[in-house]
Amino acid sequence: MIIGKSRKELEKMRAAGRLIGLVREELRGMVVPGITTLELDRAAEKMIRDGGALPTFKGYHGFPYSICASVNEQIVHGFPSNYKLKDGDIFSMDLGATLAGFVGDTATTIPVGQVSEDLLQMIRVADECLERAIEQCRAGRHLGDIGWAVQEHAERHGYSIVRDYVGHGIGRKMHEDPQIPNYGTPGKGAKIKNGYVFAVEPMINLGTHQTKALADGWTVVTLDGKPSVHCEHTIAVTEEGPEVLTRVTQEVRQEQLQAAGV
Repeated sequence: MIIGKSRKELEKMRAAGRLIGLVREELRGMVVPGITTLELDRAAEKMIRDGGALPTFKGYHGFPYSICASVNEQIVHGFPSNYKLKDGDIFSMDLGATLAGFVGDTATTIPVGQVSEDLLQMIRVADECLERAIEQCRAGRHLGDIGWAVQEHAERHGYSIVRDYVGHGIGRKMHEDPQIPNYGTPGKGAKIKNGYVFAVEPMINLGTHQTKALADGWTVVTLDGKPSVHCEHTIAVTEEGPEVLTRVTQEVRQEQLQAAGV
C-alpha cells in the first residue's frame, strides 16, 4: 500500500502533473486529420524535455516511445507510427513525465475531424466516469467506491468495462500500489487515506470487454474490433478533498502563455 505523500513530495507531484497536463492540452490542439501519431510522439517528447522532465514511458520495460498512441479499437499501449489520423477516427493518447523524481500520468481520447455522434457520446461518458471516480478519491472511502463509480455509469449507458488493465498508485514510480480497477463493489477494498496519490483511468468499450495484445507485445485492442475510449488523471487525496494534479485550468494556461511572452 502507498505511504502517504508528504507536503514536499506533493508539491513535486503537482509540478509533474501540471507539466504533463499542459503537454496533453498542447497535443490535443495538434490532433487533426493528416497528422501522424509519430509526429505527435516527437512533439510530446520535445515539450516534456523542454519542461525539464523526462518522458516516463520511453524505455519503460522496453517501450520505445514517449506516448502511447491508440486509434479506434486500440485500447492502450499503441505504438506511434506513420499512420495518418483520418476524419472519423478517435485517438487515445496516454503520456507521462518524470520531473524532479516524481511522475505525472494522464490520458485522453480525442475525436479526429468529424466523428459520429455515437463515438462522441462514448467519449463524453468516459469523461463523466472519470469525474465520478475522482469524487470518490477521499479519505475514508474505499477503492471499491472508485471502481463502482466508473462501472455503474458506463454500464448504465450500455458500455463495457475493460477488466484486464487498471489504474494505480503513483509517485516516484509510475506504477505503485494499489491497483485500482474500473469495476468494484461500494464499501469494499482498501480504505483511502489522505496523502495517497492515484492515477485513475477508465477504459470503456463499445462492444465486449474482452481484449487481446497484438504481435508487437504492447498494443492492446478490443477482441471484437469495436472502438474503445480511455481517459486518465493523476489525483491527490487531501484533507480538502480530491486534487486533480493533471487538470489544466484556464488560470494555469494563462500563466503558461504569459511565461512564453504571448
